[in-house]
Amino acid sequence: MANYGSNKELWNRWVDRVQWINSKDFSFPESEQDKALRVERARRDYQFFVDTYFPHLATKKCGKFHLDAADYLLKHEDTRALFEWARGHAKSTHISLLIPLWLKIQQPRKLNVMVLVSKSEDMAVRLLSDLQAELQYNGAFTKDFGKQVKSGSWTEGEFHTSDGCLFVALGRKQSPRGLKDRGKRPDYIAVDDIDDDELILNPKRVGDALEWMLTALAGTMAMGRGRFVMVGNRIGKDSILSRYAERPGIFHTTVNALDKKGRPSWHENYTPDEIKKMREFIGERRFQKEYMNNPINEGTVFQRKHIRFGKMLDLKLYKTLVAYTDPSFKNSTTADYKATMLIGKTPTGEFHVLKAYADQTSVTNMVAWHYLISDYVAGKVPIMYFMEANFMQDLLLDEFRTVGNITGHQIPVRGDQRAKPDKFARIEAMSPLFERGLVLLNEQEKDSPGMKTLIDQLLMFEKGSKTNDDAPDALEGGIWMLSKRTRAYGAEFKMGRRESRKY
Repeated sequence: MANYGSNKELWNRWVDRVQWINSKDFSFPESEQDKALRVERARRDYQFFVDTYFPHLATKKCGKFHLDAADYLLKHEDTRALFEWARGHAKSTHISLLIPLWLKIQQPRKLNVMVLVSKSEDMAVRLLSDLQAELQYNGAFTKDFGKQVKSGSWTEGEFHTSDGCLFVALGRKQSPRGLKDRGKRPDYIAVDDIDDDELILNPKRVGDALEWMLTALAGTMAMGRGRFVMVGNRIGKDSILSRYAERPGIFHTTVNALDKKGRPSWHENYTPDEIKKMREFIGERRFQKEYMNNPINEGTVFQRKHIRFGKMLDLKLYKTLVAYTDPSFKNSTTADYKATMLIGKTPTGEFHVLKAYADQTSVTNMVAWHYLISDYVAGKVPIMYFMEANFMQDLLLDEFRTVGNITGHQIPVRGDQRAKPDKFARIEAMSPLFERGLVLLNEQEKDSPGMKTLIDQLLMFEKGSKTNDDAPDALEGGIWMLSKRTRAYGAEFKMGRRESRKY
């Protein structure tokens, strides 16, 4: 193994980390009784352990998922586990540092030989150096649990502690065979962010890495005794993590930035507004990959090159406009998207998307979109307002009536009564229109949030996807209504004198 003392970047990072830890105040009451009580509580209360010895690392309270992971790993000495957590949710801090140290202070001790594994040897050594810095320079920890580092160093890829533990760093596919310490084999293996964006593009490399992990690496344990733990987020549909998740007997937890009700999973740290701003900044596809464990292949059905912007016609040149709404209505939450599209069909057969509204918002705001559309059109051409009939519930209609009574103008929303075929088939059927250039988006609305959301959801649309498709669904509804209306207008009827019959 290389000596990492000569790696300037890693060495400077180590020096900065040590200085940072040394700058913290770890003063405690000095009595032995206080110490005994503190240590006893730290061994049974993970939150107290984190708050007491590592306040500089855990500046926010642990989320429930952190506490649950610590509790599970404490109680299960022999396990194969996967903690699939979103970026920014302290995966490495807890799984590869704090929880192992918590296991180390238990009586009897729950950890003897720990192996830290990452995508490269450099990344694994970085994790090891963070762990050694805490054990060597964290005054609170050493005051209560004694001097820690005995021999070796992260610069050599491993070190021993004074109580007989060994900590080792390994890069992906680096040989771990024969790894043991005085007859003790690894009993805590943390596989931390082992995937990378390049690897997941090559199924063979993914397979080879998984094979190494399940044979050479897992084989270092005594017939599987111990905790074999993977932590990361799902950055590809086919990845080491996704294949590991399919193994039998895996304890698997998934934590996304937003829970099933659209609320922050780590609400102790993140606000809904912070997450929303990040979502808007990086775009929906990237947000799904990095923060929702839902990697998406862009352009599976709708390709970016086929999404075109252009100049809209004068409103009077559209025979009819359709405003179609998919409310995805649930009374208890605003987690689902609501979408309203204003679409017109040109005399040459193109569909122009003049306005697009799509957001995770309230029914009141959704109703307000219709009045914005009404003001935008300003009576220059008739508008037909449609909504899927299944959603025409009393609460929705009451909201329209209430706003209409206030403004003195009722929006005449009618239900789309058609028996709709499969949603995927309906939306997919629009792709030839995009390919042939028959759908044009308003260039003046290019930077509007609703138009951006429509484009994101079109690009992410694919069979079996868990992403929202409410904006494309509303677009399909509007295009279908305009097509139906055009067919009706285009029908030819012949009228003539009825022949008299003689009897």
